[in-house]
Amino acid sequence: MSTGFSSSSCRFADYFVTCGLDTESGLEPDELSGENFEQSPLRRTFKSKVLAHYPDNVEWNPFDQDAVGMLCMPKGLSFRTQTDIHKPQFHSFIITREDGSRTYGFALTFFEEVTSKQICSAMQTLYHMHNAEQYEILHTPPTPRSPEDTRSTPQQLLAAPSLSRLQRFNSYDISLDTLYVSKCICLITPMAFAHACRRVLEQLHQAVTSPQPPPMPLESYVYNVLYEVPLPPAGRSLKFSGVYGPVVCQRPSTAELPLFDFPLQEVFELLGVENVLQLFTCALLEIQILLYSQHYQRLMTVAESITALMFPFQWQHVYVPILPASLLHFLDAPVPYLMGLHSNGQDDRTKLELPQEANLCFVDIDNHFIELPEDLPQFPNKLEFIQEISEVLLAFGISSEAKPQCSEGQSKLRVFRSGDMASDKRNGNLASSPLNSYLLRENQTIARLQALVKRTGVTHVLALLAGTNKDSKVQCDEEELKKHQLNIRVREVFANRFTQMFSDYEVFVIQPSQDKESWFSNRDQMQNFDKASFLSDQPEPYLPFLSRFLETQMFASFIDSKILCHDDEDKEHTLRVFDSRVDKIRMLNVRTPTLRTSMYQKCTNIDEAEKAIEMRLCKIDHTALHPHLLDMKIGQGRYEPGFFPRLQSDVLSTGPTSNKWAKRSAPAQWRRKDRQKQHTEHLYLDNDQREKYIQEARNLGTTLRQPKLSNLSPSVIAQTNWKFVEGLLKECRNKTKRMLVEKMGREAVELGHGEVSITGVEENTLIASLCDLLERIWSHGLQVKQGKSALWSHLLHYQESKEKRDATPAERRKSDAGCAMPPLKVSMIQDMRHIQNISEIKTDVGKARAWVRLSMEKKLLSRHLKQLLSDHELTKKLYKRYAFLRCDDEKEQFLYHLLSFNAVDYFCFTNVFTTIMIPYHVVIIPSKKLGGSMFTANPWVCVSGELAETGVLQVPKNTLEITFECQNLGKLTTVPMGHDNSGLYAKWLVECVMVRNGITGHTYKFPCGRWLGKGVDDGSLERILVGELVTNTETEDRMCRTPPMQQSPGMMRRFVTISPNKLNTGQIQEGVGEAINGIVKHFHKPEKERGSLTLLLCGEYGLVWALEQVFQHGFKSPRLFKNVFIWDFLEKAQVYFESTEQSQMTQDENWQMRVRHFCHFMHAINSTPRNIGKDGKFQMLVCLGARDHLLHHWIALLAECPITAQMYEDMALLKDHSLVNSLIRVLQTLQEFIITLEASLVKGIGI
Repeated sequence: MSTGFSSSSCRFADYFVTCGLDTESGLEPDELSGENFEQSPLRRTFKSKVLAHYPDNVEWNPFDQDAVGMLCMPKGLSFRTQTDIHKPQFHSFIITREDGSRTYGFALTFFEEVTSKQICSAMQTLYHMHNAEQYEILHTPPTPRSPEDTRSTPQQLLAAPSLSRLQRFNSYDISLDTLYVSKCICLITPMAFAHACRRVLEQLHQAVTSPQPPPMPLESYVYNVLYEVPLPPAGRSLKFSGVYGPVVCQRPSTAELPLFDFPLQEVFELLGVENVLQLFTCALLEIQILLYSQHYQRLMTVAESITALMFPFQWQHVYVPILPASLLHFLDAPVPYLMGLHSNGQDDRTKLELPQEANLCFVDIDNHFIELPEDLPQFPNKLEFIQEISEVLLAFGISSEAKPQCSEGQSKLRVFRSGDMASDKRNGNLASSPLNSYLLRENQTIARLQALVKRTGVTHVLALLAGTNKDSKVQCDEEELKKHQLNIRVREVFANRFTQMFSDYEVFVIQPSQDKESWFSNRDQMQNFDKASFLSDQPEPYLPFLSRFLETQMFASFIDSKILCHDDEDKEHTLRVFDSRVDKIRMLNVRTPTLRTSMYQKCTNIDEAEKAIEMRLCKIDHTALHPHLLDMKIGQGRYEPGFFPRLQSDVLSTGPTSNKWAKRSAPAQWRRKDRQKQHTEHLYLDNDQREKYIQEARNLGTTLRQPKLSNLSPSVIAQTNWKFVEGLLKECRNKTKRMLVEKMGREAVELGHGEVSITGVEENTLIASLCDLLERIWSHGLQVKQGKSALWSHLLHYQESKEKRDATPAERRKSDAGCAMPPLKVSMIQDMRHIQNISEIKTDVGKARAWVRLSMEKKLLSRHLKQLLSDHELTKKLYKRYAFLRCDDEKEQFLYHLLSFNAVDYFCFTNVFTTIMIPYHVVIIPSKKLGGSMFTANPWVCVSGELAETGVLQVPKNTLEITFECQNLGKLTTVPMGHDNSGLYAKWLVECVMVRNGITGHTYKFPCGRWLGKGVDDGSLERILVGELVTNTETEDRMCRTPPMQQSPGMMRRFVTISPNKLNTGQIQEGVGEAINGIVKHFHKPEKERGSLTLLLCGEYGLVWALEQVFQHGFKSPRLFKNVFIWDFLEKAQVYFESTEQSQMTQDENWQMRVRHFCHFMHAINSTPRNIGKDGKFQMLVCLGARDHLLHHWIALLAECPITAQMYEDMALLKDHSLVNSLIRVLQTLQEFIITLEASLVKGIGI
């Protein structure tokens, strides 16, 4: 978002501000900044005030006193004595307004002697009080002191007696010491010219501290910067005068990357390329990011760099690179944020109490170290990308690894590393600890890159860089030029990744069909990008990252702005630059326009970008007016050396009445319009509509960009939290809706209701983002943080309290599966135990996610969470009053949204945890009609699923049920079963087999309804049963309005119920058509979403059933009591074909080929060692014929065969040529698919 500068102000700076100690109000301790009173007074912080700002107000950028005061001196005032004076410190900050536009601040903080006697004596009094307290402490048994105080006079530590121990606290003595206090001068500007502002401020400070007074009063210079220095126009450079030397700044043209003036070199030196890239990935996926450093400027530099490198995307959420100490409660924000937290340099990371870490990226800048959230996907082509960035850095002599910045850093870092590894081992973080990989990789990578540099001659670049400066006179120092060159090179490399990745994104933008007005009002429900098609074009390794990135707010906003722009004039700057680059790439790739490859394409336009900057710096386009004497009275403008004076407000409050560029300045309301125009994607709408859209754009998921930096009364905090609660609820509503539409959309299509409109962003991505949302909700308003996952920690508390009370027995669910298999008990604790028993899941965050997935699969998520939150005592104990979980109405609505997931079937647990052990329970249900009790043989079953199968399991014949544990089988598909034909009565009529997964509770029913036994039915001793998931038809748990999800009844069921005996030819054709259709649809789905093919072949109304109907139509039944099977007819046909082949009747080659195939398959199936009956053999033949695309040939053969004439009546379907031809055409559609059969269907056949 470095583009959204704040106004069409044409002045370089809007305000000049001084902050510091207000001697009128005296010393006010700054309680909010969280410092404790045990610290010695010199270590405490006191409230600072804005002492003056010039001018009073600028219409287009109203002065925000609270925000400026807080951000100029985020820690308040600090005092020092002459023994401990620091050099002036520069830092920048940012103020984000409600409309998302920004103003930048640049502050220089230095120490000034305190001249006020009252303040000095107040400090002395504070010390007396402090010493008295410490004296008491010393005379009680000693306790270890905090390290802060030990620093004041370390040599005294050697003296043992308590009196000298007391003296060491006494580090301010009014008679001996000089007291200094911090003060700050600051420029507030519309654009971030950091380097120029720093030079202006440093020269102003130098003017005050140098022994010689400056050439003119300070007022002249401040007046000049405020009123006489314009902003450089786009694509131009500007030179103006500081107190002691010229200041140069340059601004990119509209065709270049937006202005960015912070040193990227510093970011790479602090963090190293690998860490920067990981942090960059977190930012793109809108993960919460917390930067941590004791230098404000480092916080700002890292935050601005990461957001600038995102070009063309813009960070859409809370953005506070420097979080003032008084706003720490903001870390509680349950929304994506990028914040910077100041460390005092003494506390280590472990002391930080962060409310939520489940989805947090923690960046310890000073220690060159980064903690990542779990399962962070890799940025596409990460290794080649790191290589390309490292080459750029090496050309400037910068290592690609983080390097300690300070002299004592080396030893400190070593200590930090070993200590850290120890603590990391304890926390189980070692695997992902970048320090580890840092140590391993450091030497190899650098060696590799140096070799590469030698090879590619990048070293010449350094020589060239040195050369360019000598030839053409650059108007700024060499360091500055080098910074610009490095910045632009690195930024071009980053920008190039997105131009390559999204080079054909425009094709997938969904333009709204309705007018803009209704598009705005339905914006939340609209899909603006065809994600599925876009992802289907991407190389496989990109998908984990891209499928998550396409779900972010920044991507949605980017596409929105694309939709709202009619032409180039209308486009936002970033979009215009990006589109022109994408067009260039398209021109280059004309030969293969949309061919996607994962070939890494390096950045090619670095040189021209670099030239543009050098040109501007060699030839300065504009020079501003020089500072001049102002109309001041004699004696004004004098001041004491060493003190920054209070400037004369009368001369600084208004600017010149006219000068050459003031005419261009428009009235303020125009400017305000412009600012909004700049911030939002403006449209061809009249102003009211545009205003309305701007409001919309603000509310679209960005509830807050920045906390209100003002006095933090409880009511303000409450209001902020209320915004969060509303935001969370809205996000929950949108997420559940999106997930349901995604699911329902697919199921609706499976049921034949129109085409899929939104498919395919990974279901996993959506579920992962739901888990993140739950973690954010559970960590909002936590009293005390325990463990990294707030949700799991709450569950553990609940489990503990329940186990103490030894819970009431859990209820069973009602079920329609008959009493054969009563459903599992509904027990939240039991589900937790299942997760705790899975050894593969090591972390709390992982356990919470697995538990959410399991609850979703069991359709119990809403119910479990309701149960968890019904323990009000526990919730009160764990959460503050304002927490989301204690807002009753919102909590109810939230649970109601989650309840809607019960309307669809998820397999998000079974499909993800594929290697875990799961208990299964199998029950065989014999028919009640004929006594199964006499049955003497020994039954067996084998359970087969999408992931694996069990092998043969013997079932005890007295109970007919077994429970066994094995690795996750996935969704269950078939159960081959049979018996060993032993004993006197080995005939058995089986109704069905039921199998249940002991963890997810999914129950499958495998209907049979046939005999197993020699000489009965078709003489089969084993059958392959095909099953389906049994849905629990519980009424009380369903949402009243949603009917239970079932497959649509399908035409066939109706026919079968109408005419149980015979179907007519039309119905049979329709049956075949539906069966084939089912298979075709199966193959048109993305691979991960396909159901069971076995079900479509052998299940109810599948292909086998449909062809059975074809062959049974008009089949002559010889005698009343003898059953004739289709297999009998096929065997006779086989005999006939074999005899005709022998007698070499003249038939064409094709015909003989088909006959040979048919006979070969028949022979193979008949000679299988398995005891399959005639219908089982027919099923096998159909499956093999489908697999090898032979069915239509065989139908043609059989229709011509004389055996058909003998065994079928004249009206039979097989004797009707036109019907047979249409049947052959339908079967031919299977030829384009590769059909893979489940092993259990073709076991024992070696074809």
